[in-house]
Amino acid sequence: MSQTVLHGHDVESVTDKKVKNMVPWNERFSYSLSDFACNLSFQMVGTYLMIFYTDTFGISAAAVGTLFLVARIVDAFDGPFWGIMIDHTHTKWGKSRPYWLWFSIPFAVFCVLVFTTPNLSLTGKLIWAYITYIGVDVLYSAVNIPITSILPSLTSSSQERVTLSTIRQFMGTAGAAIITGITLTMVSFFGGSTTSSKGWFIWALIVGIIVVIIFAIVFKNTNERVQTKSSRESIPIKESLKALKKNWPWAIIIFINFIYWMGMQTRSQVTVYFFKYNMHNAGLASFVLSLQFVSLIAVVLTPLTSKLIGKRNTMLIGMVMAVAGQLLLSLGATHLSVSIIIIATIIGYLGTGYVSGLIAVMLADAVDYGEWKNGVRAEGIVTSFSSFSAKLGMGIGGVITGWILSVTGYVANKTQSVTALHGIEMNYIWVPLIGFALSGIALMFYHVDSIEKKMQGDLAVKHAKENAEN
Repeated sequence: MSQTVLHGHDVESVTDKKVKNMVPWNERFSYSLSDFACNLSFQMVGTYLMIFYTDTFGISAAAVGTLFLVARIVDAFDGPFWGIMIDHTHTKWGKSRPYWLWFSIPFAVFCVLVFTTPNLSLTGKLIWAYITYIGVDVLYSAVNIPITSILPSLTSSSQERVTLSTIRQFMGTAGAAIITGITLTMVSFFGGSTTSSKGWFIWALIVGIIVVIIFAIVFKNTNERVQTKSSRESIPIKESLKALKKNWPWAIIIFINFIYWMGMQTRSQVTVYFFKYNMHNAGLASFVLSLQFVSLIAVVLTPLTSKLIGKRNTMLIGMVMAVAGQLLLSLGATHLSVSIIIIATIIGYLGTGYVSGLIAVMLADAVDYGEWKNGVRAEGIVTSFSSFSAKLGMGIGGVITGWILSVTGYVANKTQSVTALHGIEMNYIWVPLIGFALSGIALMFYHVDSIEKKMQGDLAVKHAKENAEN
């Protein structure tokens, strides 16, 4: 039986299911570049924007914390919006893919604006910060949600999805490690110091240009090859929401995505504070952040590990390692031991390497589960809540950081009190630990691995019947 498959501008017939499920290496690499581009820009925002606001732009930590909460709550709702838009998009390029063409340039522009320091009053600075920060978040969703929503359309093979997500996570982690590792150096190079407004602007502009070029490559070389009856039609909002009914795998992964990124956000955005004030060595922050490269070991091992013990158990191992890393980090902070902190960081990054890449795969499985359980395949709305939950978690993580710094008496560019140092340590160690631990507990209730073969078999029969009728 012949099946119609979309390949960029061309439509061709494919009879070999195995060929249909395999994605060529050039496309695998191009797909992975999408996360590389996102992390180049958004990791710069997530890691450095708070210290840029407090130590360069002159906004108080409390005001920044409130800004992060309000902006993220407002912005979090754009996730479902983009998901609905994707489910209603039908172009010659597919459903998810055109969003990289349409929104990469606006996203890059706002990535530059958010690190721009116009000469304004304090009120004006806050207004500017709200507009640019919300703008960069909304546009980030426009280019990031398609990265996840397109995955079920790239292949129907669960193992191939793991491979794609692993390569994507490898490149995404590389992008995060590069940008967090060199940003302070580049800002200082272009501006003369790590607090230079000129340095931040020039570096953000360079990163923005690189991001646009990369997304053009991603758009050109990816294809939405898995076509179902649902994917060829516009799904009414009420109908698409049925895909979430009793979709427990989706609910569990969305909760994990929320609490996990809450912890990750608090840790990443106070890393510079911790080494600048607690360890009295700001330069060490760049080295520690660059250690994200070690997570690539876990990323590379993810396909084999998940094949041997399942996706749930692989992610659970990652969460346990992340918790162990935070506990060891507390010992290093107590004794101001750089060596212990480095070892703890390596263990933690190895753990998160197992986690991050599998979230997208499990969401793709939730798309299948929603169709299998409810008869509705809605890639956009199901995967868009990943952005919603992550942003809400990061927003709450941001406000937790800002408020703890404020309550404990943090004063920018001054010697910090013992209480303020404890506040920084709380953000860096204990809030992330709670997030990782709760994520691990939630994973205990995830049981898709045990029914995956039957689910995929039933869906294959359903799709074949639908395609035969069209």
